[in-house]
Amino acid sequence: MANFVPQAGKKIAVIGAGWAGCSAATILAEQGHQVTLIEAARTLGGRARRVDIHGHALDNGQHILLGAYSATLKLLKKLSIDTGAALLSLPLQMCYPEGRGMHFVAPKLPAPWHLLLALWKAKGLSREDKMSLARFSTTARWMGWQLHQDCSVTELLQRFDQTEKLCRLMWVPLCIAALNTPPERASAQIFLNVLRDSLGARRAASDMLIPRVDLSSLVPEAAARFIQQRHGKVISGVSVKALKSGANNSWELECSSPHTALTGTWDAVIIATAPDHAMRLLPNTIAGALPGIDNNSSFSYEPITTCYLQYDRACRLPRAFFALEDQPALQHWGQFVFDRGQLHADQQGLMAVVVSASGAAIELSHDQLANAIALQLADNFNNPGFAKPLWHQVISEKRATYSCTPGLKRPPNQTGITNLLIAGDYTEGDYPATLEAAVRSGSKAAQELIAQWQTRQHK
Repeated sequence: MANFVPQAGKKIAVIGAGWAGCSAATILAEQGHQVTLIEAARTLGGRARRVDIHGHALDNGQHILLGAYSATLKLLKKLSIDTGAALLSLPLQMCYPEGRGMHFVAPKLPAPWHLLLALWKAKGLSREDKMSLARFSTTARWMGWQLHQDCSVTELLQRFDQTEKLCRLMWVPLCIAALNTPPERASAQIFLNVLRDSLGARRAASDMLIPRVDLSSLVPEAAARFIQQRHGKVISGVSVKALKSGANNSWELECSSPHTALTGTWDAVIIATAPDHAMRLLPNTIAGALPGIDNNSSFSYEPITTCYLQYDRACRLPRAFFALEDQPALQHWGQFVFDRGQLHADQQGLMAVVVSASGAAIELSHDQLANAIALQLADNFNNPGFAKPLWHQVISEKRATYSCTPGLKRPPNQTGITNLLIAGDYTEGDYPATLEAAVRSGSKAAQELIAQWQTRQHK
């Protein structure tokens, strides 16, 4: 399939320039198709995009790739991105401020020796905690990382007799970071899938990647250049309001504002938007038949909040990022803190604190939340200076991801209508709503479209 070059390129519209849409459009453009990538916002990237704050090019949310990101790395290679310059690669680790929890860092050894040695040297864990972790890893491997029936992550941890401390300091933070869903409501099978392809795979697959550049420039803008270099078009600031079927399985687009490049008919359309927008574009009979995107949607959503705190440029953490123990009763909301100065030379003294599944936190005002997080940093790092940042900015994505619950039904890329597919991190797949899931979905939609044409061509 990768070597297929069409006799004559098809005219394809990809609606939505998030990471799923960019992935699909890149593959189709590479295959010689006439691709037009359409984005309603002015900035490309969807829910993983650049924002300008106090003269800094930051993101609408601080991201970290927690292993299992093979499709993303493949896309970056296709786009000629220098991953060494664009990403900070760190070995798997879960480190809290000194005296505040565990210190677990995997050395660069072949799997599974990197985990065994990391466990042996881990600080802040008792022998019982370490045996508990080893038992989890061994049993999960023996099970092939598969459950007969999905359950919550909390129930999974209870079945595996995980200690309270290990759950609190490792499994729960990893679950919330990966699935953005509290463990009592999170899918154990999806959690195991992520662990399978990171902890259970080769050593490099467990490495953590932190973007050094803003998310729009990392993929979407590079994808836009790739598409344009292959005679495709990228149009922002225009929303597609409706689709109309035409002759010979073609499509017409009804847009929010006239645009000459969006007139006429299209051989195929990939809808790479959020589920609610996809529902509005799909014919009612189809939307009602696809799980998760009908009017009685099985999806619920979780917010993610990022609090940016600027300190004196000389302020620096001992590591690029630390885990933090969130304790709402103490108004400690932060779960991870990133030292942006160790990622980008122009961002010295800037900290990004992430609160995943942040429903309770966003009930506070931005000023109240930023003040509470600043006090948490001052307490956790035993540094009163953290209590008084020079400025702060809080960004909350209220529908950042869907709740990744047990047995959740997710729609396939195929809609059942010829030349009309969907893509997004919410479609069928092994992973939760992550950048990797979005890239995989976009790639799968493009490949399925190509496969359809190949089949027809050979009939």
